[in-house]
Amino acid sequence: MATDHVDLHAHYVPEFYREALIAAGITQPDGIKAIPEWSEDLALSTMDRLGVRTSMLSISTPGVHFGDDGEAAELARLVNEEAVRLRESHPGRFGFFASLPLPDVDAAVAELKYALDVLHADGIVLETNNDGIYLGDERLEPVYAEAEARGTVVFLHPTTPAAAEHLALGYPRPMLEFMFDSTRAVTQLILCGMLERHPALRVIVPHAGAALPVLANRIELLLPLLCRPGTPIPDFRKALRALHFDLAGAPVPELLGALLSVADPAHLHYGSDFPFTPADACVGLNEKLLATDQLDGETRRGVFGGNAHALFPRLAR
Repeated sequence: MATDHVDLHAHYVPEFYREALIAAGITQPDGIKAIPEWSEDLALSTMDRLGVRTSMLSISTPGVHFGDDGEAAELARLVNEEAVRLRESHPGRFGFFASLPLPDVDAAVAELKYALDVLHADGIVLETNNDGIYLGDERLEPVYAEAEARGTVVFLHPTTPAAAEHLALGYPRPMLEFMFDSTRAVTQLILCGMLERHPALRVIVPHAGAALPVLANRIELLLPLLCRPGTPIPDFRKALRALHFDLAGAPVPELLGALLSVADPAHLHYGSDFPFTPADACVGLNEKLLATDQLDGETRRGVFGGNAHALFPRLAR
């Protein structure tokens, strides 16, 4: 039986989306063995095993753009409307972060408006890069402006970096490159000033911040060398305190300890990463988070639902 836990990092793989991946020649996305099995019944049964009342669904990497702008716009609309069907078919069990057909910025802005204003999505999902365009790129300014105007949540998700064939060393990209691409993208997002220009955005960084918590001191050390004389040095640590983080993956114990040293505990959220993390593995990771002495009672309650209720007031209602 579900409790009141909230999962902010959960994916859905509708059959038509699976077929679109296969038609595009993507049968092993990001180097994993296969597209994982998913259905709404399987999602609900896994949520019950995890004690999750509500999952915020998102389309995982590689997103919806496989090379053709028109097809990407159509697929974005289809997956977003499918998320609405799931939300309405199972009241209280699902929310969603809308997919955008980036790097087509004009189409992405149009879909953002439709998804947030008409479909009432809970936020948007952005990949760490779109065909090599990273999150701090000025070409994405119209997307951030429209998202901020609506005070929306921006959920980030890693994807394969452009040079992965040289960097991944033959390993599946989720093992190492996802973590490095998240670190790269969020660092740029902070240092380019995008978050300062759009302070109303609520940004969720996946996988317990990837390498950001352990690299914060090194980034701060080198910042004076990057800034022109007389210009202010970005407050990297302040930016980290403003960000939200999900705890998908395997953060216990090493990464969670590092994250707690730089993040606001009220900005930490549970994430399962189902179905790209298999259900049995999700259960094991969930048990470790519930049992760890790195979280006190109040922080643990926040991680598993209270913080999400503050971020998404409709859940508390």
